[in-house]
Amino acid sequence: MPGLIKREDIDEVRQRTDIKEVVDGYVTLKGAGLGTFKGLCPFHDERSPSFTVRPQVGRYHCFGCGEDGDVIAFVQKQDHSSFQEAVEKLAARIGYELRYEDGGTGPNREEVGRRQRLLDAHKIADEFFRAQLLTPGAAEARTFLHGRGFDRAAAEHFGVGYAPQGWDALLKHLRGRGFTDAELKLTGMFSAGGPGNQQRIYDRFRGRLIWPIKDIAGDTIGFGARRLYEDDQGPKYLNTPETTLYKKSQVLYGIDLAKRSIAKDRQLVVVEGYTDVMACHLAGITTAVATCGTAFGTEHIKIARRLLSDDGTGGEVVFTFDGDAAGQKAALRAFEEDQRFTAQTYVAVEPSGADPCDLRQSRGDEAVHALVQSRRPLFEFAIRTTLKQFNLDTVEGRVQGLKASVPVVAAIRDASTRTGYCQALTGWLGMPDPNEVLRLVNAEVKNAGKRGDQGGAPGPGPRTSAPTAQPGGPGVAAGPPSGAVPSYHRPDPRDPVASMERQALEVALQEPSLLAGGIWERFSVARFATPAFQAVHDAMRATDPALTGDPVRWVEQVMHEVPEPLRPLVSELAVVPLPASTEEAVRKYCRDILSRLFELQITRVKADKMGQLQRLDPAADPEAYQRLNRELMMLEMERRSLRAET
Repeated sequence: MPGLIKREDIDEVRQRTDIKEVVDGYVTLKGAGLGTFKGLCPFHDERSPSFTVRPQVGRYHCFGCGEDGDVIAFVQKQDHSSFQEAVEKLAARIGYELRYEDGGTGPNREEVGRRQRLLDAHKIADEFFRAQLLTPGAAEARTFLHGRGFDRAAAEHFGVGYAPQGWDALLKHLRGRGFTDAELKLTGMFSAGGPGNQQRIYDRFRGRLIWPIKDIAGDTIGFGARRLYEDDQGPKYLNTPETTLYKKSQVLYGIDLAKRSIAKDRQLVVVEGYTDVMACHLAGITTAVATCGTAFGTEHIKIARRLLSDDGTGGEVVFTFDGDAAGQKAALRAFEEDQRFTAQTYVAVEPSGADPCDLRQSRGDEAVHALVQSRRPLFEFAIRTTLKQFNLDTVEGRVQGLKASVPVVAAIRDASTRTGYCQALTGWLGMPDPNEVLRLVNAEVKNAGKRGDQGGAPGPGPRTSAPTAQPGGPGVAAGPPSGAVPSYHRPDPRDPVASMERQALEVALQEPSLLAGGIWERFSVARFATPAFQAVHDAMRATDPALTGDPVRWVEQVMHEVPEPLRPLVSELAVVPLPASTEEAVRKYCRDILSRLFELQITRVKADKMGQLQRLDPAADPEAYQRLNRELMMLEMERRSLRAET
């Protein structure tokens, strides 16, 4: 029977797992200081990277949306899995055998979560299809691949397979591996037929060439299948339908193979089909991906932007489309989504109508490279495509072309780029006065903005986003007004005392080993003027000092001890980069900050005792007067000693 995973095993999995390696499978991370990494947040759409990972303490925190957690929480949110499923996945990743409470065991094949069962079925089906490609019955499939310039090595690299003719080859195979019909119905790999409740399932893909469609982590989540035989009455291409795993609006074929190159080269090439992705990769364009039966949309853009690190510092997206009317229409649809990118977007259209696969087959790898290099800015393509509809040799045609092009130019959000294309449009139309085009475009921008304000479609003006928390602020949520939970207000960032207290907590959370011995005694008796920071300090005092040698467990335990509204603050303090570039510099910085904290405490105690001394009558109580003077002298010596150490 399944049971709860033992707590010590959960801790072990958390400690043994490198959170950066896990996050790297979803987000392109770059160094942001010693031991700290940043990337675009996978939990919200952003232009500047604010998602921060600190492997030493095993946590991540987004300074934009506030999402935070450890490696288990990250897997839970990315895979939409339960806590137990996330732990089990991470344990399997590092080869760690989990133990369960009350004699329980981990889930067996029949008891695993629905998602994992679906992944298991797809993995087995993927292996089955690939094996079938080598059988005598797959001769037509191998001929098709060979005819398009793909050898056996290429087929193996992309995992291409073959679905045998017949109705139940895959069905029998998966049943033989322990899957029930009820489970198989959820995979999308089977269709159902027959009267009423007597419906039976049968293979969805029959007599077809098969491509596995994988998610960014490399798990097979669906399949694409091409018709091979003339008696097949189905569509030319048949994909997995929408399932729990497979959402076509979120899927990019080849993303598992292309993600590293996309991140490295800051380039994404969008092609139209499976063979085009294969051709591009084999030609050396390893940044190519394709959508699966749908237009390139908002969800695809989110994936692409994270891999591109689309933060305004460069990068390019190249859409390749056929030169026919359908291809031009697809390019204009891409224009509608273009400005969700800060990277430069382009269109590459082959005049002959050949796709990358055809180009590679007929003219070699160089032709595929030439196609990508021939790219034109998407704005230019959209405007010129609009103008092609009119006879610009006539006055009437030029007027019609101007009227049709003005909304296209007005849709460009960046004002400088919009002005530049006003000038370009003036030249393409052969108009003498560029100010006339600019006037019409600005009027359209203004009118579109009014339509957006009145509840219509949003205008083309710059998009704005909700304010985000800054890395320098504590990002503290206030408690309820009932008084049951204290209200922790954001301190003024210009307050030097609050700033110093924050830095001290950052050091104590990220480098707890520095609190060993007498340092911990000094730290534990410190007082913080900022209520939120004092609450975090109280949580540290309630945590076992022995954990200071284990940063991951130390931060986790402090998170448990702190009031819930302050947990995002603890997460933030634990991952914010420390201003040092070497290990030695980090140690010096941390020692200096702690010394400043201790000196501040001495100053506060001195101020208290000086007040007592001033209120005391030396003649009435000479003993107390002398004692206070001695204590003040000792405090001053301690303060000087601290300064000497730093």
